[in-house]
Amino acid sequence: MTTPVERCEQIVIERPAAAVWAALADFGSIAGWASNVDHSCLLSEQVEGVGAVRRVQAARATLVETLVTWEPERTLAYTIAGLPPALGTITNTWKLDPMGRQTSVSLTTSIDAGKAPPKRLLAKGLLRPLGSASVQMLRGLKSHVEEVSE
Repeated sequence: MTTPVERCEQIVIERPAAAVWAALADFGSIAGWASNVDHSCLLSEQVEGVGAVRRVQAARATLVETLVTWEPERTLAYTIAGLPPALGTITNTWKLDPMGRQTSVSLTTSIDAGKAPPKRLLAKGLLRPLGSASVQMLRGLKSHVEEVSE
């Protein structure tokens, strides 16, 4: 088993974890708060929990994201299909850490590129733009949750 290459970004949202979770758990609606997502919709009849699937359009990229972890008010993770398949499995994991009326939110992008050095190097190179996308999503989530919850 290989260690995935990872990048983690964090933000503090001035709202309780339940408010943050409500936005993340509305899985098909990421386009409503992530400025780097042009369109999103559910592809599955299942709207929440492990196995729910959404389609995301971000610029020219069409991605299909499938929930693999669902722990209400704690953790939500999904695999991302639609990026170069040579990279291996790409997963985004959102973690919520309640801090009273605030919530620390982290978004970790993991790429399991296997053992081959060229693939691992390519995966590490992709983490930079994916990390920038994560920062945009975190900022959008913060703005959305803090405005909606006022």
